[in-house]
Amino acid sequence: MQKEPNEATEIVGGKVEMVEVSKHPEASIPVTELSLADIERRRSHPARWIAVIVAALVAIIAPYWFGRTLAVNNTDAVVAALGGIEPRGIALVGWAVVVIAYVGLAMAVVVSPSWPWLIVFVIGLAAEQFIAGLSMLNLNFWYSTYVVYGDQANVFNAANLGILAAAIGIAVYAVVFVGLLVIIKKTSPLNVLTKSWASFILYFAIEALALFVILFGGLLTAV
Repeated sequence: MQKEPNEATEIVGGKVEMVEVSKHPEASIPVTELSLADIERRRSHPARWIAVIVAALVAIIAPYWFGRTLAVNNTDAVVAALGGIEPRGIALVGWAVVVIAYVGLAMAVVVSPSWPWLIVFVIGLAAEQFIAGLSMLNLNFWYSTYVVYGDQANVFNAANLGILAAAIGIAVYAVVFVGLLVIIKKTSPLNVLTKSWASFILYFAIEALALFVILFGGLLTAV
C-alpha cells in the first residue's frame, strides 16, 4: 500500500508550491500532566538544596560558637596547643579553609551539583567558622584576641588575617569576573576568559596574590 505524501503549501521564490514536510505519527515526548515548570522543579532537586542550606546554617553557627567557647573557657589549653605555631602557618590554614569552602560551592553550582562537592563546601565552611570562633574574629578582632590571649594574640590574629585575605580575594574575583562578563562581547576572542576553567585560574591567581600579601606584606607583625 502506497503511503500518501505528507505535503503542505508554501511560498517558494514568490510562487506557491507543494513541499514535503516531516511526518511524526507518534509523539516523541511522552504524554504527561506535568507542566514545564514542574519538570524543571524536579530536575533542580529542591530537597538537596534545602538540606545544604540547613547544613550551611549549622556549619556557620555551631563551629563558631564552639570555637569561641573554647577560647573563653579553655584559654590555657588553646594557647598550649596553638601558641607555638608560626603565624604564617596559621594564616595559611585560615586562608586554605576559606578557599576550600568556596571551591566546593563553586564546583557544586557551576560544574557538577553533586553531593561530594556540597559536602566539601559544608566541611570547609565549618572549619573556617571554627577557626574564626577560636580566633575571636569580629570587626575589632585585634582587641578581642589581646584581651583573651594576651602575648599570644599574634597567632590568632594571623588566622583572622588569613580568613579575611581569602574572603577579600573572593570579593575581588567576583568584581573582576562580572566586569569581564559585561565588557567582553561573546564574539570576541577574549570571551575565553569567561569560561569556567579560565575563571578558576583567575580566582586562584587572585587568591595566591592575597595570600602573598598576607604572608610577606608585613601585616602579620602589624596586628
